Amino acid sequence: MASRGTMKASGNFNASADADALYKSMKGLGTDEDAILQLLTARSNSQRQEIKVTYKTLFGKDLVDDLKGELGGKFETLIVGLMTPPLAYDVTLLRNAIKGAGTDEKVLVEVLASRTCQQVKEIVAAYRQEYDDDLEEDVCGDTSGHFKRLLVILLQANRQKGIQEGNIESDAQVLFQAGEKKFGTDEQTFVTVLGNRSAEHLRKVFDAYMKLSGYEMEESIKRETSGPLRDLLLAVVKCARSVPAYFAETLYYAMKGLGTDDETLIRVMVSRSEVDMMDIRTDFRRMFPCSLFSMIKGDTGGDYRKALLLLCGGDDA
Repeated sequence: MASRGTMKASGNFNASADADALYKSMKGLGTDEDAILQLLTARSNSQRQEIKVTYKTLFGKDLVDDLKGELGGKFETLIVGLMTPPLAYDVTLLRNAIKGAGTDEKVLVEVLASRTCQQVKEIVAAYRQEYDDDLEEDVCGDTSGHFKRLLVILLQANRQKGIQEGNIESDAQVLFQAGEKKFGTDEQTFVTVLGNRSAEHLRKVFDAYMKLSGYEMEESIKRETSGPLRDLLLAVVKCARSVPAYFAETLYYAMKGLGTDDETLIRVMVSRSEVDMMDIRTDFRRMFPCSLFSMIKGDTGGDYRKALLLLCGGDDA
């Protein structure tokens, strides 16, 4: 599958020349932020890893430490994110979401609902290797109820493959009985079905559910559940429909209204820049009254804005 990202590998890549250029941009008085962001956003993540190794070989210093020492604020967070391998980035996001003050449910929801089964398996293994801890145990220690149960199901990364034609109607029926049709809600049914069926199977179930109940799946979840469970169920449903559309919506609401949720903005722009940013932009333009580019431009400033716009990779007027 061809990447639908905006960040591509540089054709005439030279790690030594890049390491040298970065060293010079931080040497002496003042830092050339523009040179740093122009260079790093024109390289793929694996090329940035090569630059990191070469930088240490040439100068005996850690590139990321040097960048942290020279940069600050949101711009620093963004650049350090770009310097992190994708798997390590996800693992660190989850660790901080669990081990920080309070639990950052938003991060748990976004990462575990949107990553593929293969990615989740890799995250679980890398988490154990990095921290000598069990991700599932850490998640369980920090969450409760059906929210916890669905997170545990997603961490098993055992979704069925393909479409079970014989189960489409019965899955829709079971969800209808568990929610709209009964007094109170049987959350366990929602958790089990939405956590275990493949995306393509679920899309057929949602169509059947709509015919049966007269409601979109999302409408029923909003009415029948609340709190973090509701957020997670909605994310799972939206990702089953379309992962890029889910991220387009996530970005829109990170910037809409008063203030910007910069953590979310950085997280999505960094983690999707080499995956599906082109599709996210297309969906954003279709779903909202402006382009992703114009919204970022109006909502951010300085080097931070420059770097984000380069990750966005163009305007869709």
